[in-house]
Amino acid sequence: MVSARSAKRVLCVVGARPNFMKIAPVMRALNAAGNRLDARLLHTGQHYDAAMKQSFFEQLRIPEPDIDLGVGSASHAVQTAEIMKRFEPVVDELKPDAVLVVGDVNSTIACALVAVKKQVPVIHVEAGLRSGDRTMPEEINRVLTDQISDLLFTTERDGEINLLREGVDAARVHFVGNVMIDTLLYNLEEAVPFAETIKVYVKGKPVSNFSSGYGLVTLHRPGNVDDPVVLDRLLRTLVMLSEAKPLIFPVHPRTMQCIRRAGLEHLMSGANLLALPPLGYLNMLGLMKDASVVLTDSGGIQEETTALGVPCLTLRENTERPVTVSEGTNTIVGSDPDKIALCFTDVMETGGKVGRVPEYWDGRAAERIALVVENWLC
Repeated sequence: MVSARSAKRVLCVVGARPNFMKIAPVMRALNAAGNRLDARLLHTGQHYDAAMKQSFFEQLRIPEPDIDLGVGSASHAVQTAEIMKRFEPVVDELKPDAVLVVGDVNSTIACALVAVKKQVPVIHVEAGLRSGDRTMPEEINRVLTDQISDLLFTTERDGEINLLREGVDAARVHFVGNVMIDTLLYNLEEAVPFAETIKVYVKGKPVSNFSSGYGLVTLHRPGNVDDPVVLDRLLRTLVMLSEAKPLIFPVHPRTMQCIRRAGLEHLMSGANLLALPPLGYLNMLGLMKDASVVLTDSGGIQEETTALGVPCLTLRENTERPVTVSEGTNTIVGSDPDKIALCFTDVMETGGKVGRVPEYWDGRAAERIALVVENWLC
């Protein structure tokens, strides 16, 4: 077995909750017995809730980060700059053979920029996803990270098509599947039953309301929550839908801030709309797999619902994960109340869209990544 000193060092970066689910299987695969790789984990602290970070790391069995930059919240420019300032000395000290970034958050582009300017190869997991919407900060992060990456791993066939269109060398692109689904399948048997989750939070609302079926809601995109008019419209739509099927709504901290700032807390108190605080991964997985329908603006949840075979209504005008629509259970409904209600009713009456699990969403994407990285670096 190769010693850690002679192994090729891969510095893996996480910064936000979606990254945690993606990095867990990658770290396991890179550090698996027989690999000639020494994977180190760095947490930028972009999502800075200590309790939530602890919950995710424990539930996903992610090792404690070797380095925690503790950046915290700020504007996109300030946060990206601060990550870069704090990441550069780490690269100088650790001298990694490659920096591996996942997804599309500010930590992804910030650390990739530092690495490439220090002439350290960049590996991008979940490359090639495109929504075509340049108003989304994540879209900018995706496009730029892909342009400066040396090794790009895609989750679906469309990813490679997008990259080739943008001039990326095909030799750098590898279709490996979806590490989010690796995590889902790895943890599915340990998902917390929905009744165990909601009984902790239900006060004055009968649990029986939800025992005959429920919908799950997540909402956090700036386009949906920052504008009080759009947020008001969406919340009133959810209240209306909850009369037909009770809804469980774990509320993102930023979304709750927007709700309070807009004076819309009263819309969260309906008998059939259960607002919960942010939940750990295993709790969310339990809620998702048993839901009759999921309404979301999250890209990751579009993927997870497709893997689980649960109908998903995406509260956006586009998606960077088109395979969830063409092959999976996802339907794009935007923020128009009439369209949302029409599709929601269809799910209630017919059981919703029936899809299939896309190619390579089989729980082994991280193994494929580790094999390519090992052959490439060693």
